[in-house]
Amino acid sequence: MHRFGGIEKAVDTGHIDYAPANHQAMTQIRRDKVLGIADHIPEQAVTLGDPGGKLAVVGWGSTFGPIHQAVRRARARGDDVHHIHIRHVWPMPRNLGGLLKSYDRILVPEMNTGQLKTVLRDQYLVDARPLNKVSGQPFRIAEIEAAIESALV
Repeated sequence: MHRFGGIEKAVDTGHIDYAPANHQAMTQIRRDKVLGIADHIPEQAVTLGDPGGKLAVVGWGSTFGPIHQAVRRARARGDDVHHIHIRHVWPMPRNLGGLLKSYDRILVPEMNTGQLKTVLRDQYLVDARPLNKVSGQPFRIAEIEAAIESALV
């Protein structure tokens, strides 16, 4: 039977229970449920290029087009650069950490102040470098191309 009246329920009975130990247990249960979603999302693939190399350009959301074209152009010039586009932001795909560690450098173009870069550094202990843009205008392909050239030096 579902009961109303509070947000914290006892682990085994469902009765309202705000005891510290119960709160800790319920917090861990909720965390594990969210992390368990990773069991049902596909592994992260390399969008353009190969797993492993000198530089991975990692993006999500609206950065797809400019990143993809900049990486395509750089690869056409012979640069060892690859595009990874994340579709599942949290939890992230289970293989993402290993995939990121297979590159010497990681560049993260973001239309914000670097939240994805921060999460990648924190979760996977990789030296992800930011390329931030907060002007309200989309990235131009040339901006990402220039960042790729700088990262490969």
